[in-house]
Amino acid sequence: MADDTTTPFLELPDVLPQFIASHHSRATGAGLDPHEYARVTAQLTALQDWPEAFRTAARGHLEAAERSEAAGHGISAGEAFRTAARWFHYAVLLPHPDRETAALAATEADQAMGRALAHLDPDAVRLAGPSFAGWLRRPARAATPRPPVVIVVPGLDSGKEEFHDVTDALLRRGVATFTMDGPGQGVLAATTTPRADYHHVIGEVIDALEAHGDVDATATGVIGLSLGGFYAAVCAAYEPRIRATATVSGPYRLRWEEAPPFVTDTLSQRTGGRLQAEEFAGRVDLRGIAARIGCPLRVVDGGADVIPGVTNGEPLAREAPRGEYLLVPHGDHLLGNARADWLPSTCDWLVGALR
Repeated sequence: MADDTTTPFLELPDVLPQFIASHHSRATGAGLDPHEYARVTAQLTALQDWPEAFRTAARGHLEAAERSEAAGHGISAGEAFRTAARWFHYAVLLPHPDRETAALAATEADQAMGRALAHLDPDAVRLAGPSFAGWLRRPARAATPRPPVVIVVPGLDSGKEEFHDVTDALLRRGVATFTMDGPGQGVLAATTTPRADYHHVIGEVIDALEAHGDVDATATGVIGLSLGGFYAAVCAAYEPRIRATATVSGPYRLRWEEAPPFVTDTLSQRTGGRLQAEEFAGRVDLRGIAARIGCPLRVVDGGADVIPGVTNGEPLAREAPRGEYLLVPHGDHLLGNARADWLPSTCDWLVGALR
């Protein structure tokens, strides 16, 4: 379409069915029930109605959680609170003009996740600083009193409530996790903007982990998803306390002039304007940075993940001195349609590299 660069994403022709279809595997990969996703999205007549439809679904799970909680069924309550957190988070994906509702939904997701952990993992610790907020969790069975820790970094429009499966898979393998929101992400999106020098943020996180003392922050790993993959690579290049890094669907480079409206609108909204977004996009570029990564690096890509303007991670794996590349030919963005093809082996790889 000739006017793609000027028409707001939400107003593009046929955007609703395309967005529903393209986000199906991401939604199910994040833990949303596929049948409920189909029911909720079938009721939509315009993409503008997405946030309230997903918040309504979230509130249904929240009410179920509170009923279970009142009845003394702690596990059921925790699971329902966690499901509510996922649905609240999924309400904020769009570059929707109603930023007040987006901020509210992000807060609702954050609060629901806190209530979930109070039942499912009462030893989880909230850590926060000026540029991050998240949950530190220890494995049920750790090989040492102070296990290694892996930081889970979300992407442009994601947050700490999206990647439960990654966190849980790492915990089952005996390492601690810190699942976080950073600048422009999740609960911090309303008060901060994305920053390309994410290694400063991770430096603050590792400082907080060291001060907490229950984990071995000298053995810190990072896994970044989508734009978080770029962040993770930058952190590995400039933060010497990182011992192993994995990226999933992370961009090696982003070319603003070729990026689709969803990306440019979302970046413009989250950075505070189009000029700021273009400047940020220009810094999403690992040329000259990949060679600085001294720790082991695993780069995971889906072969069906084709986003205009985005160069996938093969050059990153090739240029990093200790890089390796896993390409899943049928995988889409975030490989929600191919979890078994990358998640177990990548978590095994991370844990092995840290130990």
